[in-house]
Amino acid sequence: MSAAVELTDVHVSLGGSHVLQGVSLAAPEGEVLALLGRNGVGKTTTLRALMGLVPHTGSVRVLGQDVSRWPAHRVARLGVAYVPEDRDVFSALTVAENLRLAEQVAAPDYDAVYELFPELRERARQRAGTLSGGQQQMVAVARALLNRWPLLVVDEPSKGLAPRLVSELTDVLARVSATTTMLLVEQNLAVVRRLARHIVVLDHGAVVHQGPVADLDDEDLMRQLLGVSA
Repeated sequence: MSAAVELTDVHVSLGGSHVLQGVSLAAPEGEVLALLGRNGVGKTTTLRALMGLVPHTGSVRVLGQDVSRWPAHRVARLGVAYVPEDRDVFSALTVAENLRLAEQVAAPDYDAVYELFPELRERARQRAGTLSGGQQQMVAVARALLNRWPLLVVDEPSKGLAPRLVSELTDVLARVSATTTMLLVEQNLAVVRRLARHIVVLDHGAVVHQGPVADLDDEDLMRQLLGVSA
Protein backbone atom coordinates (compact mmCIF):
# COMPACT_ATOMS: atom_id res chain seq x y z
CA MET A 1 0.00 0.00 0.00
CA SER A 2 1.37 3.44 -0.92
CA ALA A 3 1.99 6.00 1.81
CA ALA A 4 0.39 9.45 1.85
CA VAL A 5 3.03 10.62 4.34
CA GLU A 6 6.56 9.31 4.86
CA LEU A 7 9.00 10.72 7.40
CA THR A 8 12.51 9.30 7.39
CA ASP A 9 15.10 10.10 10.07
CA VAL A 10 13.56 13.49 10.88
CA HIS A 11 15.37 15.58 13.48
CA VAL A 12 14.19 18.88 14.97
CA SER A 13 16.10 21.09 17.40
CA LEU A 14 14.30 24.01 19.04
CA GLY A 15 15.76 26.42 21.57
CA GLY A 16 18.78 24.21 22.09
CA SER A 17 16.64 21.11 22.71
CA HIS A 18 16.82 18.08 20.42
CA VAL A 19 13.03 17.56 20.19
CA LEU A 20 12.80 14.96 17.42
CA GLN A 21 15.57 12.40 17.28
CA GLY A 22 15.29 10.49 14.02
CA VAL A 23 11.54 10.02 13.63
CA SER A 24 10.54 7.65 10.82
CA LEU A 25 6.92 6.73 10.09
CA ALA A 26 4.50 6.15 7.23
CA ALA A 27 0.79 6.96 7.01
CA PRO A 28 -0.93 4.61 4.52
CA GLU A 29 -3.02 6.26 1.84
CA GLY A 30 -6.75 6.14 2.57
CA GLU A 31 -6.35 5.17 6.22
CA VAL A 32 -6.00 6.82 9.65
CA LEU A 33 -2.68 6.75 11.50
CA ALA A 34 -2.73 7.89 15.13
CA LEU A 35 0.39 9.35 16.72
CA LEU A 36 0.47 8.66 20.46
CA GLY A 37 2.71 9.40 23.41
CA ARG A 38 2.96 11.19 26.72
CA ASN A 39 2.93 14.99 26.84
CA GLY A 40 6.07 16.62 25.52
CA VAL A 41 7.47 13.69 23.55
CA GLY A 42 7.33 15.42 20.15
CA LYS A 43 3.94 14.60 18.65
CA THR A 44 2.98 18.18 17.75
CA THR A 45 6.52 18.91 16.59
CA THR A 46 6.27 15.92 14.23
CA LEU A 47 3.15 17.42 12.64
CA ARG A 48 4.76 20.85 12.44
CA ALA A 49 7.83 19.36 10.74
CA LEU A 50 5.54 17.63 8.24
CA MET A 51 3.81 20.95 7.55
CA GLY A 52 7.07 22.85 7.10
CA LEU A 53 6.45 24.97 10.19
CA VAL A 54 9.72 24.15 11.97
CA PRO A 55 13.24 23.66 10.57
CA HIS A 56 14.27 20.02 10.37
CA THR A 57 16.65 17.55 8.80
CA GLY A 58 15.75 14.24 7.23
CA SER A 59 13.23 13.39 4.53
CA VAL A 60 9.53 14.31 4.44
CA ARG A 61 7.37 13.03 1.59
CA VAL A 62 3.72 14.02 1.27
CA LEU A 63 1.32 12.76 -1.39
CA GLY A 64 4.22 11.48 -3.47
CA GLN A 65 6.28 14.70 -3.31
CA ASP A 66 9.51 15.38 -1.45
CA VAL A 67 8.51 18.41 0.66
CA SER A 68 11.54 18.35 2.95
CA ARG A 69 12.53 21.93 2.11
CA TRP A 70 9.14 23.35 1.20
CA PRO A 71 7.61 26.30 3.09
CA ALA A 72 4.34 25.68 4.91
CA HIS A 73 2.08 27.40 2.37
CA ARG A 74 3.44 25.22 -0.43
CA VAL A 75 2.89 22.03 1.59
CA ALA A 76 -0.69 23.08 2.30
CA ARG A 77 -1.43 23.80 -1.35
CA LEU A 78 -0.25 20.32 -2.28
CA GLY A 79 -3.47 19.13 -0.66
CA VAL A 80 -2.84 19.04 3.10
CA ALA A 81 -5.44 20.35 5.55
CA TYR A 82 -4.07 21.10 9.02
CA VAL A 83 -6.04 21.49 12.26
CA PRO A 84 -3.60 22.82 14.89
CA GLU A 85 -3.73 21.87 18.55
CA ASP A 86 -4.97 25.26 19.77
CA ARG A 87 -7.48 25.81 16.91
CA ASP A 88 -6.03 29.23 15.95
CA VAL A 89 -9.32 30.72 14.81
CA PHE A 90 -9.39 34.44 14.06
CA SER A 91 -11.29 35.59 17.12
CA ALA A 92 -12.18 39.05 15.80
CA LEU A 93 -13.67 37.64 12.59
CA THR A 94 -17.03 35.95 12.16
CA VAL A 95 -17.46 32.25 11.53
CA ALA A 96 -18.23 32.98 7.88
CA GLU A 97 -15.10 35.14 7.53
CA ASN A 98 -12.92 32.45 9.10
CA LEU A 99 -14.23 29.96 6.54
CA ARG A 100 -13.87 32.38 3.65
CA LEU A 101 -10.19 32.91 4.47
CA ALA A 102 -9.65 29.15 4.21
CA GLU A 103 -10.95 28.90 0.64
CA GLN A 104 -8.28 27.52 -1.71
CA VAL A 105 -10.33 26.00 -4.54
CA ALA A 106 -12.76 27.49 -7.04
CA ALA A 107 -15.76 25.73 -5.51
CA PRO A 108 -15.27 25.21 -1.75
CA ASP A 109 -17.64 22.60 -0.38
CA TYR A 110 -19.81 24.63 2.00
CA ASP A 111 -22.69 22.17 1.62
CA ALA A 112 -20.60 19.33 3.05
CA VAL A 113 -19.22 21.53 5.84
CA TYR A 114 -22.66 22.70 6.91
CA GLU A 115 -24.02 19.17 6.69
CA LEU A 116 -21.31 18.07 9.11
CA PHE A 117 -21.59 21.19 11.30
CA PRO A 118 -25.10 22.67 10.93
CA GLU A 119 -24.49 24.90 13.95
CA LEU A 120 -21.90 26.86 12.01
CA ARG A 121 -24.49 27.95 9.47
CA GLU A 122 -26.62 29.28 12.31
CA ARG A 123 -23.65 31.13 13.79
CA ALA A 124 -22.15 32.39 10.53
CA ARG A 125 -22.31 36.05 11.62
CA GLN A 126 -21.04 35.45 15.15
CA ARG A 127 -17.48 36.43 16.02
CA ALA A 128 -15.35 33.32 16.48
CA GLY A 129 -13.89 34.68 19.73
CA THR A 130 -17.32 34.52 21.37
CA LEU A 131 -17.83 30.84 20.56
CA SER A 132 -17.35 28.03 23.06
CA GLY A 133 -14.23 25.88 22.83
CA GLY A 134 -16.21 23.14 21.12
CA GLN A 135 -17.67 25.54 18.58
CA GLN A 136 -14.22 26.96 17.84
CA GLN A 137 -12.99 23.42 17.23
CA MET A 138 -15.85 22.98 14.75
CA VAL A 139 -14.62 26.09 12.92
CA ALA A 140 -11.04 24.80 12.88
CA VAL A 141 -12.09 21.44 11.45
CA ALA A 142 -14.54 23.03 9.02
CA ARG A 143 -11.78 25.24 7.59
CA ALA A 144 -9.70 22.14 6.96
CA LEU A 145 -12.53 20.30 5.21
CA LEU A 146 -13.70 23.15 3.01
CA ASN A 147 -11.34 22.38 0.12
CA ARG A 148 -11.73 18.57 0.11
CA TRP A 149 -7.98 18.03 0.38
CA PRO A 150 -6.78 14.37 0.24
CA LEU A 151 -4.80 14.56 3.52
CA LEU A 152 -6.07 15.77 6.89
CA VAL A 153 -3.60 16.40 9.72
CA VAL A 154 -5.36 16.86 13.07
CA ASP A 155 -3.69 17.71 16.38
CA GLU A 156 -5.60 16.84 19.59
CA PRO A 157 -9.16 17.38 18.26
CA SER A 158 -10.80 16.32 21.54
CA LYS A 159 -8.61 18.48 23.78
CA GLY A 160 -10.67 20.39 26.34
CA LEU A 161 -14.04 19.31 24.96
CA ALA A 162 -16.99 17.96 26.92
CA PRO A 163 -17.73 14.24 26.34
CA ARG A 164 -20.80 14.99 24.20
CA LEU A 165 -18.79 17.24 21.89
CA VAL A 166 -15.97 14.68 21.72
CA SER A 167 -18.49 12.09 20.55
CA GLU A 168 -19.98 14.45 17.95
CA LEU A 169 -16.59 15.49 16.60
CA THR A 170 -15.44 11.87 16.45
CA ASP A 171 -18.54 11.03 14.40
CA VAL A 172 -17.61 13.81 11.96
CA LEU A 173 -14.00 12.65 11.65
CA ALA A 174 -15.14 9.06 11.15
CA ARG A 175 -17.26 10.18 8.18
CA VAL A 176 -14.39 12.20 6.77
CA SER A 177 -11.95 9.30 7.13
CA ALA A 178 -14.00 7.26 4.67
CA THR A 179 -12.64 9.42 1.84
CA THR A 180 -9.55 11.13 3.30
CA THR A 181 -6.19 9.99 4.63
CA MET A 182 -5.74 11.21 8.20
CA LEU A 183 -2.75 11.70 10.48
CA LEU A 184 -4.09 12.16 13.98
CA VAL A 185 -2.53 13.16 17.28
CA GLU A 186 -4.90 12.22 20.10
CA GLN A 187 -4.69 11.38 23.81
CA ASN A 188 -8.22 9.96 24.09
CA LEU A 189 -7.77 6.25 23.39
CA ALA A 190 -11.50 5.73 22.79
CA VAL A 191 -11.29 8.25 19.93
CA VAL A 192 -8.19 6.52 18.58
CA ARG A 193 -9.91 3.13 18.65
CA ARG A 194 -12.88 4.57 16.76
CA LEU A 195 -10.88 6.29 14.03
CA ALA A 196 -7.46 4.71 13.53
CA ARG A 197 -6.22 1.52 11.91
CA HIS A 198 -2.57 2.04 12.81
CA ILE A 199 -0.68 3.62 15.71
CA VAL A 200 2.80 5.05 16.18
CA VAL A 201 4.04 5.79 19.70
CA LEU A 202 6.71 8.41 20.41
CA ASP A 203 8.89 8.76 23.48
CA HIS A 204 11.68 11.30 23.98
CA GLY A 205 11.47 12.37 20.36
CA ALA A 206 11.80 8.90 18.84
CA VAL A 207 9.44 6.19 17.59
CA VAL A 208 9.27 3.38 20.15
CA HIS A 209 6.37 1.38 18.75
CA GLN A 210 4.41 0.93 15.51
CA GLY A 211 1.53 -1.44 14.93
CA PRO A 212 -2.20 -1.96 14.41
CA VAL A 213 -4.70 -0.15 16.61
CA ALA A 214 -5.47 -3.52 18.22
CA ASP A 215 -2.19 -3.10 20.12
CA LEU A 216 -4.09 -0.69 22.38
CA ASP A 217 -5.74 -3.75 23.94
CA ASP A 218 -2.39 -4.89 25.35
CA GLU A 219 -2.60 -3.52 28.89
CA ASP A 220 1.05 -4.11 29.77
CA LEU A 221 2.29 -2.56 26.52
CA MET A 222 0.15 0.55 26.88
CA ARG A 223 1.15 1.02 30.50
CA GLN A 224 4.79 0.76 29.47
CA LEU A 225 4.49 3.11 26.48
CA LEU A 226 1.88 5.61 27.63
CA GLY A 227 1.73 5.26 31.38
CA VAL A 228 -2.03 4.57 31.21
CA SER A 229 -4.34 1.60 31.24
CA ALA A 230 -5.71 0.58 27.85
